[in-house]
Amino acid sequence: MVNQFIDGEWVTEYDPTADDGSFQRQPTTFRDRVDAENVEAGRYHLYVCYACPWAHRTLVTRKLLGLEDAISVDVVDPYRDDGGWQFTPDKDGATEDSVNDADYLREVYVEADPDYTGRVTVPVLWDKNEETIVNNESREIMRNLTTAFAELGNGVDLAPADRRADIDSVLDDIYEPINNGVYRTGFAETQSAYDEAVTELFEALDRWDSVLADQRYLVGDRLTEADIAMYTTLVRFDEVYHTHFMCNHELIREYDNLWPYLRDLYQTPGFGETTHMDHIKEHYYTTHPDVSPKRIVPKGPNPDFEAPHDRDALAGESPV
Repeated sequence: MVNQFIDGEWVTEYDPTADDGSFQRQPTTFRDRVDAENVEAGRYHLYVCYACPWAHRTLVTRKLLGLEDAISVDVVDPYRDDGGWQFTPDKDGATEDSVNDADYLREVYVEADPDYTGRVTVPVLWDKNEETIVNNESREIMRNLTTAFAELGNGVDLAPADRRADIDSVLDDIYEPINNGVYRTGFAETQSAYDEAVTELFEALDRWDSVLADQRYLVGDRLTEADIAMYTTLVRFDEVYHTHFMCNHELIREYDNLWPYLRDLYQTPGFGETTHMDHIKEHYYTTHPDVSPKRIVPKGPNPDFEAPHDRDALAGESPV
């Protein structure tokens, strides 16, 4: 369990477990979008954690679109205690809060809404002019960066209008069994809840492994937001989810197509350099004492993401 706000007070523990022992993710609450006419370089800011797959999505998107100079970023500590996400600039890879000078991310939430009720999560897209949170839903931030910020970017389009329905369909298809499925598996508190989640997870992985036998990316011949969403789960799988969340039916490295697909993405500029495995492993193995009470961070297995993949033999080219 983690703390959350109730009417602006940091007092209440949030228990995501339903009566049947299944994990139920609380929905995000800030769901506005940036209109293209309001886009200007330097106005918007991302708060992220390198460890978090949802925040990682926005970092990859920002990098692929060439928005590094347009949208600034601050990074919280991978370890989250009862105070929530913290800014610890003395830790390697973490930063101070360069916008609001907060010690904890929760201070940013109540700056946006003094009566806020809910969890404090990453990513957060912050509007410096309005001094408020625009959005804290990763999928919506990805799409907003791809569309509204296009004029500030490098011309890469991760959600072309004529493919958007297909992209959204894939994002829907992979969310519950895979992206959220690893959490449903790891945080299950009954055998039946675990069995259901882990079965759905590996059935979905098997399905997409088969799809990727004949196409380079999830939506055919071009890299899209769907691949970013899949990547941030797959890259954590063998190092964390397989052991820590008991997703141990199979390693991603044992899949004929998912494993080279993952290596293909990792080696695409924008993916590997935004992947900080030290932060990822520290967060998961030290922040979930109900799952890993000793808080020992394992040494391996260190998959070779740089190994040749031969995926470029399939139709489709990387956009960057």
